[in-house]
Amino acid sequence: MSESENILSKHTLEDIDSWLKRYPADKKKSAVLAALRAAQHQNNGFLTVELMDAVAEYLELSKIEVYEVASFYSMYELNPVARHNVAVCTNVCCMLMGSDTIVDHLEKKLDIKLGESTADGRIYLKKEEECLAACAGGPMMQVNHKYYTDLTPEKVDEIIDGLE
Repeated sequence: MSESENILSKHTLEDIDSWLKRYPADKKKSAVLAALRAAQHQNNGFLTVELMDAVAEYLELSKIEVYEVASFYSMYELNPVARHNVAVCTNVCCMLMGSDTIVDHLEKKLDIKLGESTADGRIYLKKEEECLAACAGGPMMQVNHKYYTDLTPEKVDEIIDGLE
């Protein structure tokens, strides 16, 4: 058993393998986004160097190739965050539909700013999210991996209050 197979959980490896099947055998790099997502999920929402190294080994990539991806995309966290990851789209479409109001509401409700976690470790309000690709449903936010569209402050309260 390789080192990566000792670090990555069975579920994570199965998830990565399901993505690898979608690409030619010599194009393992194509699965790096999904592999990092699975590794991050395994680790309560953030990536460690050890996890990124395991992904690199498993996909037969250099470590720097994996680090570059993990540090570039906003969907990956390289430091511990709260149990629930909340991202509000602040791109032009959502902004024109009121995302600024939603961000302000969340910051006041949670008593934190973008890029911070609540004191109890329950909610992490991601730094500005450029686009979550749900423009027709703005303003919108993603909580963990689930999309919520057509937001109002009342709808946001319902979603946030429903989190454990």
